[in-house]
Amino acid sequence: MVLRLSKALLAGLVGVLLLLVGFDNIFDYSVNFAAVQHVMSMDTVSGDEGTMWRAITTPALHHIAYAIIITAELASGALCVWGALRLWKLRRAPAPVFNAGKDVAAAGLVIAAALYLFAFLAIGGEWFDMWRSPTWNAQASAFRFFATAGLVLLFVSQKDDELA
Repeated sequence: MVLRLSKALLAGLVGVLLLLVGFDNIFDYSVNFAAVQHVMSMDTVSGDEGTMWRAITTPALHHIAYAIIITAELASGALCVWGALRLWKLRRAPAPVFNAGKDVAAAGLVIAAALYLFAFLAIGGEWFDMWRSPTWNAQASAFRFFATAGLVLLFVSQKDDELA
C-alpha cells in the first residue's frame, strides 16, 4: 500500500509544482516572458555569429511561445493532480485496475518532461544557444524539472502487484 500511496503523492506533488509554475507565469507574466523574449531573440548570446540567423525577434511569436509553455505547464499540472486523485481512489483496487489507472498521471508527467526536454533544453538551449547567455540560461532549472517529472514517471509507471 505504501508504494501505491507514494505514487499518488508524488504525482500530485509534481502536479502542484507545475500548476504553481503555470500560475506564476500568468500572474507575474513579465518576469519569465523576458526570459523567453531574450532567449528567442538571442540578444544576450555572444560568440559565434554563425547561428544568429536562428533568432526570432517578432514579439507576437514570443507571446505565442510563452502561451504554449504556460498551457503545457497548466495542462500537465492538472493531469498530474487528476491522475493522483485517481490513483488515490484506486489504491485498494486489484493490481490490473490500479495499473490501468496510472494513465492520466503518466500523461501529465510525459507532457512535463517533454516540455522541459524539448522546449527548454533542445529548442531554447541548443537551437537558440541559451547555454551561451550569461543572463538568460535556464538549462539547469529546465533539467531539474525534466529530471523530477522523468523520475516520478519512472516510479509511477512501475507495475504494481496485488496487495498483500
